[in-house]
Parts: sequence; C-alpha cells; structure tokens
Amino acid sequence: MRSVLLFLFVFLLVACGGTTPTVLPFTSVPVYSTPSPRPPNLSPSETSATTSAPAAPAPSSSTATIPSAANPSGFPNPQAYVWQPVATNLDQPIGIFNAGDGSNRLFIIEQTGKIRILKDGLLLTAPFLDITDRVGSNGSERGLLGLAFHPNYAQNSNFSVNYTDKAGNTVIARFSVSKNDPNQADPNSEFRLLHIQQPYPNHNGGEVDFGPDGFLYLGLGDGGSQGDPHGNGQSLNTLLGKILRIDVDHGQPYAIPSDNPFAKGGGKPEIWAYGLRNPWRFYFDRQTGDLYIGDVGQDLWEEIDFLPAGTPGGTNFGWNYFEGLHPYSNQPPPSGLVVVDPITEYGHDLGGWLL
Repeated sequence: MRSVLLFLFVFLLVACGGTTPTVLPFTSVPVYSTPSPRPPNLSPSETSATTSAPAAPAPSSSTATIPSAANPSGFPNPQAYVWQPVATNLDQPIGIFNAGDGSNRLFIIEQTGKIRILKDGLLLTAPFLDITDRVGSNGSERGLLGLAFHPNYAQNSNFSVNYTDKAGNTVIARFSVSKNDPNQADPNSEFRLLHIQQPYPNHNGGEVDFGPDGFLYLGLGDGGSQGDPHGNGQSLNTLLGKILRIDVDHGQPYAIPSDNPFAKGGGKPEIWAYGLRNPWRFYFDRQTGDLYIGDVGQDLWEEIDFLPAGTPGGTNFGWNYFEGLHPYSNQPPPSGLVVVDPITEYGHDLGGWLL
C-alpha cells in the first residue's frame, strides 16, 4: 500500500502577547431564510429578488426540537491562527469523525479502505476497521468515502459507511463493533443496505450522515462522465444525483420514512432531494438542524446548497439545467420546473474541487 505522509491539522488560537495557544470558542453560523426557488424557465438574472419559497411545514413529531442559533459576533482573524500537526503516516485521509459516545476518540477515514483511531493524541496502530479487501480505490474519487455513527452508537455499536466496491459500484453498509474491544470493529458484521451501480468511475458522492430526525441521509453523485449524459440528476427513476433518506432502524434492509416526497409513488421512495451533480459532502448544523450541501461543479462554478430545518423533501437543485446560478444544459428547462438556487457559488478562479 502506498505510504503517504499527510497531516491532519487543528486550528489553535495564538494568544496575543503570549506563546501558549488557546482554542477559539465555538460560534454558531447565522440562520438563513429558506432559499428562493427560481421561477419556471427564468435565468438567474431574470429571477425576482422578491420571490420567496413556500413556508416550510413544521417538523414531524419524530423530528427533534432544534433551538435557533444566534448570529455570530464576527469571523475570527485567520492571522491569529497557526497550524499544528495532529497525526502523520496516514494513507489518503479524507474525513474525521466523532462517535458521540463520550470516549473523545477521533475516527479517521483512509480512502484506501481503513478507519483509524486517534486516541489521547496518539494514532492507534491497529485500524478500527479494515475493508481494503472489498474496497475499490482508483486514487481519485473511488474508495471508502463516508462514515456515520448511529445516534445510539453507545448502546447499539452500529455505524454506516459508504464505499465503492471492486467493480466501482456504491455500497452503503452497516457494521458493528466487536464485543471484546471497543477499538475494533468486526469486518464480518457487514450488512448491506444499498448497492448502486455506477456507470462511470467518478461522481460517486460519498457522504453519509444521520439527521436530527434520526434517519440516515446519503449523498449520491450523478454517476459521472461530464454533463450528466444519462440525465440522472433530474430523473426520479434513479438514486443517482440525489440525497437519499432512509430509516435504518426499521424494515429489511431499511424502511422508507412516510414523509419522503415519493414514498407513495412518482419516483424512487428513497429520494429526499435531487438535481445534484456530486454532493461529496453535506452536514447538519448541530444547533439548528439546517442542512448545508457542498455540490461539486462542472467546468466553472462550485456551489453550496442549503435546506433549513423543517423543509419538506422534494427540493430540486437544478443540475444539469444549471451549474451554480448559471444555465448549463443546451436544453431549456421544461415548463413549470422550479429549482432552488444555491446560497453561494464561487468560480474556478478561486479554486475548483476537481471532482
């Protein structure tokens, strides 16, 4: 296995006039209003600034009550920070996670197929999970891509991963920790929730995360190549180009939440949001329950999408009719199509995600 020396870093605040770094207190992000849907068949420049989205319904009884976050007092000064290495000798680390079990361990994904543990400032030699025998990693976008610990992990010891198999297809699987060692997961405990065929070797998505409602959310790319040649982003008959939402605590292998937008028909019942190119990462704000989605752009524009807590499912983010706020497809959007704009975009002059 290729040995790559990479660093994981933390931001430490250097105290003015002193030499001892201190950690900056957490400041919450601002609360945004619901993004405005673009009216049918209007370009971004023609969209009215006064257009507003329909009011989101109140969360269902199964949704946790999330307090509103206060506006931040200001952004910290980046010049007041220094980088410090936390761990070395990792092989393609792409994510750091906390199990929420009170152990203060950090779990680090290596794209090549291992999950490592950083405990008490030390990187444990033995991996928490090693599934390199079943992970297909091409050094680019494939590999072990996502990790989510169950909200009741301390009680049930279950966690979910997203990886591409040796054939390049997406696998969403559940694993359990071994009964004898909390630092060792059982590779033989794999229970596959989903197996999704990928037509091309890129745009696999990768994120898995439990929402405040306890359901598992999954980010799936459009299947790859360029320009979404199969139209997967807009198709409701495929899981590609979507964020999915499933109930892993009921059913076999899972159940469909009753308020999923296509639970009763009209599209794949797992779909929660669509019109995405490659939602490589998304996260729920722990204070507000709001959802932020990083969707990788095509040639020119990267975008960040946003769904406030309580927004009903079925949002269309517009790919491949739009890349960011800009028309992309040579085909005009169908009459009546409503898509929701990203809350921000940036051009490749500021950097591209190359995914």
